[in-house]
Amino acid sequence: MILDHSDHPHHKHALADATHKITLKNPTCGDVINLDVQLSDDDKITDIGFTGEGCTISQSSASMMTDAVMGKSKDDALHMAKTFSDMVMGKEHSQADLDQLEDAAILSNIMTFPARIKCATLAWWALQRALLKDESGEEEGEV
Repeated sequence: MILDHSDHPHHKHALADATHKITLKNPTCGDVINLDVQLSDDDKITDIGFTGEGCTISQSSASMMTDAVMGKSKDDALHMAKTFSDMVMGKEHSQADLDQLEDAAILSNIMTFPARIKCATLAWWALQRALLKDESGEEEGEV
């Protein structure tokens, strides 16, 4: 499943009309994600896309993340990002929370490879930072 998402990523495209944009870099591995999110007036994710380059884990995780949060509310997406971050760090969550992550739940075993945790969480951290910004505009940072 990880290789499939890496070889055939979902939502890998830029959005011209994104309301929230962010670029995050993982200097440890060289991963870069440019995340574009389109929120509706009632704070639902109506479109999401990513571009950038990175390892198989970062690209797969970004693809899985976009699938999981499409159509969700901002609050639900933020909750899912927290669940994912907690999960890869070995923290317990309910099965219902893990089920919301859809394919991304398969990355729970990444905690056995500490050097890859940043790779897996890059897209999810980008989502959190993009959604928590008060106004649109581009932001760039490192994790």
